[in-house]
Amino acid sequence: MIKQEAILAAGKEVMSRAAIEIPQDYKDGLRSMANEEQEELSRFVLESMLENYEAAEADRRAMCADTGVPRYFVKSGNEAVIEGGFVALEESLRRATAEATHEIPLRPNRVHPLNRQDNDNNVGINAPEIDYSFEPGGDWLDITTVHKGGLFGSDYRMLFPGDGIDGIKKFFLDVMYEFGRRGLACQPAIVGIGVGGSKDICMTLGKQAACLRVVGDANPDPAIAELEEEMKELGNNIGMGPMGFVGKSMVIDCHIEAGYCHTGAMPVSVHSFCLSSRRATARIHGNGEMTFRTDPNWFTPYMRRDTVTWEATELSKAVG
Repeated sequence: MIKQEAILAAGKEVMSRAAIEIPQDYKDGLRSMANEEQEELSRFVLESMLENYEAAEADRRAMCADTGVPRYFVKSGNEAVIEGGFVALEESLRRATAEATHEIPLRPNRVHPLNRQDNDNNVGINAPEIDYSFEPGGDWLDITTVHKGGLFGSDYRMLFPGDGIDGIKKFFLDVMYEFGRRGLACQPAIVGIGVGGSKDICMTLGKQAACLRVVGDANPDPAIAELEEEMKELGNNIGMGPMGFVGKSMVIDCHIEAGYCHTGAMPVSVHSFCLSSRRATARIHGNGEMTFRTDPNWFTPYMRRDTVTWEATELSKAVG
């Protein structure tokens, strides 16, 4: 059984790691981008970012003063047993957020949208958000936290089947240009694109694609993977670099996730993660053991399944 005290400890630890320790995949991607950037000012910005990451880890302080709006993604193995159930799990994660806000510390960014009440702990109505997914087998629980800015960096458009892939590309370029020109996102960033689904699922897929996949990860669908690479190249060739300066360093990677949609529609969303990929994952095993990693492994073959049922043979092939 997974104890509540373990969930509380895991929640606080991933909050700290996400705020302070930038994942190695992102740092490697940023270093590669800095080595290839031709514009002196943009290269200076990229190198300064890497130095800032090192300073944050050395000082054990959040690498950015704006720690965004912390949220959780919880994945449960089908055989996991949670002390007190999911209601108790959510209470533990809300408590972990409140305690981490003061102990790390994190900036208390969450306020009531109308009266602007601030509980001073990043907890409130529908905050922090907790998304769930499940996996066949396993008695473990994965707790992932993401610190993403909550102001800009996202856009949505309802396209139609006739717009095709060219329409997706045009919308993507429009969004990236506006993000850079108006300072609506902190570049370079992992960019997630959601295609299909209902309106809300389209937005969710894009955000999860940006926040829950690592640099260098390709969609298993060859056609989507090819489009991901093409979008990355397009984003890095509109003349803008880090923080809107002239350069070719705007998109550190591009991830696309798809969902079946209405026959007459093709919704698309674009999400730019922060200039630091602030994510961390803890796995709590059924025996109480806890391990940590920076790849959430959110988009599994089971999650992308295209069938009514899920056969054990499919699972063994997917993990083998």
